[in-house]
Amino acid sequence: MHVGPLEIRRQEGALILTIQREERRNALDLATIQAFGDVFRQHLSAEDRAVVVTGSGTAAFCAGADLKERREMSLDQVRAQLLRYRSDLGWLSTCPVPTVAAINGAALGGGLELALLCDLRVAAAHASFALPETSLGIIPAAGGTQYLPRVVGAAKARELILLGTRIDASEALRIGLVHRVAGTAPAPVAGELLADALRWIEPITRGAPLAQRAALRALRAADRLDLDAGLEFELGCYEACLTSEDRLEALAAFAEKRRPVFNGR
Repeated sequence: MHVGPLEIRRQEGALILTIQREERRNALDLATIQAFGDVFRQHLSAEDRAVVVTGSGTAAFCAGADLKERREMSLDQVRAQLLRYRSDLGWLSTCPVPTVAAINGAALGGGLELALLCDLRVAAAHASFALPETSLGIIPAAGGTQYLPRVVGAAKARELILLGTRIDASEALRIGLVHRVAGTAPAPVAGELLADALRWIEPITRGAPLAQRAALRALRAADRLDLDAGLEFELGCYEACLTSEDRLEALAAFAEKRRPVFNGR
């Protein structure tokens, strides 16, 4: 099914969102941004174990803001659109289940910021990455200046943003911008990246849902809490797992030498 320019489907426990704007290099226009918000408000299910975001084709994951649309906007409309990045895309960074960017090509500007909202990032070998906004007289204002330092460190973030440096997938892997590179360059195979990403996240989609959610809450808290507060928060997250049926099932499966079957209770 489709929600605006987003194709939505479920596969192997994951909700897969594909931007279907290949002719515009999957750029983020207003309709696409709103569609992401609609998915969160109306289509995310308790049965979804992960959310995977990708783009159509093999050229671009997302080339950032749709500059053709942007040229027709007033200053107030641009300001309103920046707020929509937070209200309609920001849920990817707070979603109760892990979010994954399957970066099938160039991730530029707002496209890289979209990927940075996700918990995990898998890139095709031919993918490239840049935040070129300063060369356009602006800054990465969809979270780039805040999320990038948290992912690659302050020094590297300064370089990438102030110089607008474009890097390839191997460099992105080396600096920790992505977690995994799939496939071979320069001849990408359609569907190869998504298949690789789904195989890679099987421990999530087949794992214990309560434990995955609790671990994610604790990990995200580490970004905002000092160590003592974080350790206290961690204990609270563990408590939710301690009393679960899934924990008992894991112990039973271990004793019986079989694979556990988790029900999320």
